Amino acid sequence: MPGQRLHTTRVLASWVAALAWPGAAPPATAEVVARTAAGFELKWSRTVTADPGRSYAAATRRVGRWWSPDHTYSGVSRNLSLEPRAGGCFCERLAKRGSVQHLQVAYVVPGNTLRMLGGLGPLQELGASGVLTWHFAQVDGGGTRIDWTYRVTGLDGPAAAKLGAVVDQVLGTQLQRLSNYVDTGQP
Repeated sequence: MPGQRLHTTRVLASWVAALAWPGAAPPATAEVVARTAAGFELKWSRTVTADPGRSYAAATRRVGRWWSPDHTYSGVSRNLSLEPRAGGCFCERLAKRGSVQHLQVAYVVPGNTLRMLGGLGPLQELGASGVLTWHFAQVDGGGTRIDWTYRVTGLDGPAAAKLGAVVDQVLGTQLQRLSNYVDTGQP
């Protein structure tokens, strides 16, 4: 469908633009845990002032308030929703009653862990499989350490190398936006 193709092209372009962005290192602490010819594993960490329950609630119940509209198919963050339950959907409403499932929720421990399955952005169209885990842990002295880990497989060698760097940038930026939202109410 031409409209769907346009959305996919726009999303891919925004992910590629993230790689070319000046000062491309994401503000969240990032670590490449592993790279293979078929995929990658990335990890980001950020500490916020709120407790784990409040941090988890902000991440899951208000995803449309902190996720960047540049990394949506519709260009509108408020079209995003996240159902924090096994089988739930990290989804987006599109025009003309369209929709996209970004990830499917597989594991939930409220206030602690959320695990989702799927390929974000261009990874979906490439048939890649991914596991994105969000972990929220109390830190000494108050606050929460938020750790995200994204493991992706099912790519060919050149795509794995290129997209690994893009995903690192995009998700690092999303975690920075979440931490800003938790601490200030603004992404």
